[in-house]
Amino acid sequence: MLEQPGRTRREPPRQWRGQSVVRHVAVEESDGQVGLEALRLLGVPSSQVARPAATADTAAHAKEAARVTEHRQRVEARWLAWGADAAAAVAEDDGRGHGRRGRTPRPWRYHALHYRVEAVSVPKKRPRRGRPSKAEAPPVECRSRLVVHPEALGPSQDAPGWTVLATTVPPAVGADTEMLQAYQEQKTTVEPGFRWSKHPAALSPVGLEKPERMAALAMLTVVGFLVYAVLQRPVRRYLREHNQHLPGTKGLTAVPTAAVVFALFASVMRVQYDVDQRPSRQVHGLQTYHRMVCDAVGIDHAWYQEPTMQQNSSRRTTPP
Repeated sequence: MLEQPGRTRREPPRQWRGQSVVRHVAVEESDGQVGLEALRLLGVPSSQVARPAATADTAAHAKEAARVTEHRQRVEARWLAWGADAAAAVAEDDGRGHGRRGRTPRPWRYHALHYRVEAVSVPKKRPRRGRPSKAEAPPVECRSRLVVHPEALGPSQDAPGWTVLATTVPPAVGADTEMLQAYQEQKTTVEPGFRWSKHPAALSPVGLEKPERMAALAMLTVVGFLVYAVLQRPVRRYLREHNQHLPGTKGLTAVPTAAVVFALFASVMRVQYDVDQRPSRQVHGLQTYHRMVCDAVGIDHAWYQEPTMQQNSSRRTTPP
């Protein structure tokens, strides 16, 4: 669907594959009438989740392959009776038997094990001592054992996670590639703020039952991201126009996020108190980059400046 060059020279080109489907959903109008509207759903695997998931799957495959080899040697070394014992052993080794110490048996995650009962003729011990005659056939007995054939499973397409874009724009107006590219080019809108919620541990469970409360939570989330975007956009534009940088999480940066900007002001303290009925104010931790942020978002520097003696004298008659 879309291909872009890698971020580095060694990184292969990034590719996005997916497909779109059209579904008719019920839409309630302002007058209360309910009708069907065409909604196009574009599903694309999440690239940010797919790369770490592929690395983790490779390591998990190699780790489980070693366990499968050990399991295969242990299973094939056991001799079983023909019939029920072999079936019970297959069920136990395949994860359908009783777990140890009350635990639920867990089947293999990255491998599929195929079992087959094999009959093997082995020499049998003679009932009496002495050298057997040449005409006597050597005694043998038939034993059974399980033979394991492991098969490595490929990664599931549903494992990395999917990004689903919903739009009412028909395919004749905007193709799938154009919709995906327009979504990825969003830099200063609310949408990039939802990246943090892709991780399962980023969003705490919230128990909401009424649709009104769900809609209210979604509205507050969007408004919060809107405030972040309103703060982030002028700061980045100011730094670009003045060729300046701010301290970031990994050194100086010209494209700080709103979270970085808020973290910079965590060390700034503004204390206001009265001494002999005269107001006094002290500011601690203010640096040059804090003033640049104030200029970018339109905050007056007087908010963080200490008052002069004339200002204190003019307010001497003001009651505390």
